[in-house]
Amino acid sequence: MGLAKDDTPDRRPRLDPAEFIKANMRLTSVPALPEIWLYTAHPSSGLRRLVEGHDADSQEPQPPYWAYAWAGGAVLARYVLDHPEIVAGRRVLDLGAGSGIVGIAAGKAGACEVMATEVDRNGVAALALNAAANGVTITIMGNDITTGPPPAVDLVLAGDVFYGQGVALGMMPFLDRCLAAGIEVLVGDPGRAYLPRSRLRLLAEYKVPDFGEAKDAALKPSAVFRLQPEQYAALPIRPSP
Repeated sequence: MGLAKDDTPDRRPRLDPAEFIKANMRLTSVPALPEIWLYTAHPSSGLRRLVEGHDADSQEPQPPYWAYAWAGGAVLARYVLDHPEIVAGRRVLDLGAGSGIVGIAAGKAGACEVMATEVDRNGVAALALNAAANGVTITIMGNDITTGPPPAVDLVLAGDVFYGQGVALGMMPFLDRCLAAGIEVLVGDPGRAYLPRSRLRLLAEYKVPDFGEAKDAALKPSAVFRLQPEQYAALPIRPSP
């Protein structure tokens, strides 16, 4: 039996994300991080075409979080660039890398090896382009590593990984496995709802841009924390008042 017109499968070829990003996004420096350049979305980018340009057999498209600077990543990147001794000569993981801003900062600051995880196919392409634009080598893992053991690194940099309850609850067991393996964990966050505050020790604050804010909005403080072992926790992850 033939398909009705409205039932015809979408056979549009998938857009090549790297070519789309280079053709439609702008390579610009990041506010508060002039050392780093990223391919960034703008009103004429047409990101919807890339996000929805998937074929019938692909997974559900994901929001293009990688196309914007998030405060958690930006504050970590600023901290790493200001304190290169934190990463110098160390193996570093940029967890949930998005644009790769944190991994790029680690590479520029002297990390001996930088790895990054990003599960969005388009984000993987953007991350690779951003790393190349900044002259940094990053090994990109395009799968969710949080269900398994931590990789062989010395330091995990986790920027904005507590933006939702499900994400936060899924992230903590992995980060605890990192701590148990002797891996240091630094967190960057502007104070989102599911930040595990009882597990964190404040290291620094900076004013950096955030995802969703107007271009001319005043920059707000975001913070860098060290994640403490579980015995320091007093409260479960829960929304802030």
